[in-house]
Amino acid sequence: MSHDAEEEETPPATPTTTAGKDQEEETWNLLKQALIHELSQKLITGDLQAKVEAAREIRKLVRKSSVTTRSKFGAAGVIHPLVSMLSSPNLDAREASLLALLNLAVRNERNKVNIVTAGAVPPLVELLKLQNSGLRELAAAAILTLSAAAPNKPTIAASGAAPLLVQILGSGSVQGKVDAVTALHNLSTCKENSIPILDAKAVSPLINLLKECKKYSKFAEKATALLEILSKSEEGRVAMTDSDGGILTLVETVEDGSHVSTQHAVGALLSLCQSCREKYRELILNEGAIPGLLRLTVEGTSIAQERAHTLLDLLRDTPKQKKLASSVLEKIVYDIAARVDGADKAAETAKRLLEDMVQRSMELSMNRIQHRAASCTPANIPSA
Repeated sequence: MSHDAEEEETPPATPTTTAGKDQEEETWNLLKQALIHELSQKLITGDLQAKVEAAREIRKLVRKSSVTTRSKFGAAGVIHPLVSMLSSPNLDAREASLLALLNLAVRNERNKVNIVTAGAVPPLVELLKLQNSGLRELAAAAILTLSAAAPNKPTIAASGAAPLLVQILGSGSVQGKVDAVTALHNLSTCKENSIPILDAKAVSPLINLLKECKKYSKFAEKATALLEILSKSEEGRVAMTDSDGGILTLVETVEDGSHVSTQHAVGALLSLCQSCREKYRELILNEGAIPGLLRLTVEGTSIAQERAHTLLDLLRDTPKQKKLASSVLEKIVYDIAARVDGADKAAETAKRLLEDMVQRSMELSMNRIQHRAASCTPANIPSA
């Protein structure tokens, strides 16, 4: 994120001896310490304009500073006055303090915790409600940064920030949407939160974002993790089927995603089918899920493989007779491989045979899809 860009600070470079460098560094540190003290005093005792100027200077210094400098600013007492400025009726004061706090929190766990302890979350939630998109998205970035610290998650999760972050998913800038998804993902891992932070309103914007992003990206991993959580509720499942291309997007993620996103995507599809096989089986089959699921039984994580096996069983015509399932098929292939190449190479040969079967299945499925598309007349193709 641009607001978090940083690089390690160094004293002004001049050619010197080793002893000269030590002296120069000591002088630089003394100057910096004096500046930290001066700015902290401005924040604590100055008028509003002085506080705004001090906050802007802190942000400027901290952006290019080390973790140590952030800690020194925190120890100098700047956090409480900066948090107080978040509630100022003056928008310049709010923005200046928000940017300063945001940069103080980056890569500094203690500052993150101290900012929340000082009471920053309620005014940040108020900023998320503003029509001012710039301040609103800066507040989302701050929530993201602060929610990365485990001790802060319960406070933020209980604050009412999540529904406001969901609004940014639908109407924010690209950076705002990325920050909102990441913040929601951080909050979703809060074990202390007994009330779900997400409701079905998040499904449609998450599906739309997943459509647009690369399925193997870190962003897709977070979006599919949230969709899997939402698939556990009836409202979430209904929203997925009501969203344009909702199930198809999950199927495409199973096919093209990373190990993490495929695991979450197949988990969401499995939740759908387990909740009501009669309702969701045909919907999933119609989106061509079988080839991707077959491949996942071979190439996915252990959890994804197990989920793919279970979902394939549910998608069969006669689930009660599913004992001739993928596990039985794998045993048959393994026995054949053992006879051909011996027991020591059986596992490797069996895997290769299964991969060939998956590839052939995918080719046959694609041929059927292409044949069906070629046989359609424009009148038979449903409009988007």
